[in-house]
Amino acid sequence: MIELKTPAEISRMHVTGRFVAEVLTEIGRIADVGVNLTDLEHHARGMIKQRGAESCYWDYAPSFGRGPFRNVICLAVNDAVLHGLPHDYTLRDGDVLTADIAVKIDGWAADSARTVVVGTPAEEDLRIVRATEEALEAAIDTARPGNRLGDISAAISAVATRYGYPVNDEFGGHGIGRTMHEDPHVSNKGRARRGLTLRPGLTLALEPWFAATTDRIVFDPDGWTIRSADGSRTAHSEHTVAITEDEPLVLTRRAEELA
Repeated sequence: MIELKTPAEISRMHVTGRFVAEVLTEIGRIADVGVNLTDLEHHARGMIKQRGAESCYWDYAPSFGRGPFRNVICLAVNDAVLHGLPHDYTLRDGDVLTADIAVKIDGWAADSARTVVVGTPAEEDLRIVRATEEALEAAIDTARPGNRLGDISAAISAVATRYGYPVNDEFGGHGIGRTMHEDPHVSNKGRARRGLTLRPGLTLALEPWFAATTDRIVFDPDGWTIRSADGSRTAHSEHTVAITEDEPLVLTRRAEELA
């Protein structure tokens, strides 16, 4: 069931979104060569505790996971892209790091992800990160009343096609509000003018992610971390967005994006 939010409820989600943005900005700032993924996890835990927020990931137990998720942030490196389980790994020069976090404050959730290159970036890695960021902005621009869900999906896949990246449609965006995952599912591949008509009050987590040379995925033995099937590099960008009567409202926009 799809729940449309009131302007007051969207304002409460925006409070959560601003905090999520702060956490991702901080994680991006401290992620550097020599930093361990467990250090980033514990830093995020401290920020969540200090704010009095609630992790949406802790004890998350979907059908595909192996036991409840006992971390507050997903951290994926290089060919890993989704649901990365923080573990004892020290970042190296040139690593591609995706951080994804969702929390609730006063009962309202927000979800966002970003990919950064640690140390000296390779141009091909910057390119795939840029592609997901452009796909996200194209999706956001399409999130307007009267458009269809397929318009969002088509906007994402059009950017991927322009860059020459294949698109996986098994995992994508989703509704969000009182819980992290609500209806509808938002595929990263679709046809324009198909699907649900977008209405003011609909809140979505839009999250294009690409692997450089495959649309197939594999799971790590941990049961969580999803990687490109051929080991190619990956990137993932996500924002929580509210559809309004006017412009799309990005609830998780980071300060550096507004500069």
